Amino acid sequence: MNFKQKATLALAGIALSASQLVSAQTTLLNVSYDVAREFYKDINSAFVASYKKSSGKDIKIDQSHGGSSAQARAVNDGLEADVVTMNTTTDVDFLASSGVVAKDWRQKFPNNAAPTSSTMLFLVRNNNPKGIKDWDDLVKPGIQVVVVNPKTGGNGRMAYLAAWGSVRKRGGTDAQAADFVAKLYKNVPVLAKGGRDATNIFLQRNIGDVLITFESEVVSVDREFGTGKVDAIHPSSSIVAENPVAVVERTVAKKGTADAARAYLNFLYSDEAQEIAAQHAIRPRSPAVLKKYASTFKPIQLFTVEEYFGSLAEAQKVHFNDGGQFDKLYTVR
Repeated sequence: MNFKQKATLALAGIALSASQLVSAQTTLLNVSYDVAREFYKDINSAFVASYKKSSGKDIKIDQSHGGSSAQARAVNDGLEADVVTMNTTTDVDFLASSGVVAKDWRQKFPNNAAPTSSTMLFLVRNNNPKGIKDWDDLVKPGIQVVVVNPKTGGNGRMAYLAAWGSVRKRGGTDAQAADFVAKLYKNVPVLAKGGRDATNIFLQRNIGDVLITFESEVVSVDREFGTGKVDAIHPSSSIVAENPVAVVERTVAKKGTADAARAYLNFLYSDEAQEIAAQHAIRPRSPAVLKKYASTFKPIQLFTVEEYFGSLAEAQKVHFNDGGQFDKLYTVR
């Protein structure tokens, strides 16, 4: 065998070893909601390093983002997510109802399997030219509101429930809340598919005077579009939006990735991950980290879904299922 043949065989051996290494490396798919892209990009980098340090093994995390309900349907229909990280419990409950995630998914991780939370606020154009300060300003004539379709995204459901609950928080009745929300949606020129789509409508297409979205989107906008494009307005009250997570049992049983998937979701509760959440204006569960970032999370009267709607599942039936309250008050333009 001449030198050239030996070199070729050696290179082939190296290539084979590399391909075997790649195939042996665990890969997880995290299917998540629309505006969590940047957050999970940073989480994934931190987790890969942490996992390597603790286990000595390499791991790769792939991401998929879109409207949370559309994402849940994709997983239900066969998208092989190892974990789901959503922004409403109803999307995880939907997967539990078909056996894709465990029926008792809330008991699998602390805080009812919600390592972080958020709330809804307003993004307005720089210097707030329309003087928008609170919910009542959104129903004024001539104000255009950009919001996600509550049938396709948890961002939209939480915006709707926050608007409804703001009336109840002030002592109003459900009838008064329904009237208020109907007026608000008359000021909505187009319903976005998901949170990032809503941001693009607001900033790239320059539609609307105010965007109702998650608190964390302020950081994302500043990073993607540059600081100074928007001002964040914290209304007098808003809703607690929990961010539930679950292992996709169907996928991990097939791939043998259950331990890695659980390690990934447990990592979200670590001090390191809670710090990353706070840096993205996502509310950490850790009291110490929350206190450290007090300047990020402005004082606001928060109410829970349970206070005015019973549960998200009940809200889904009453407000967002076909023929529900949303269909009655919103006419497609």
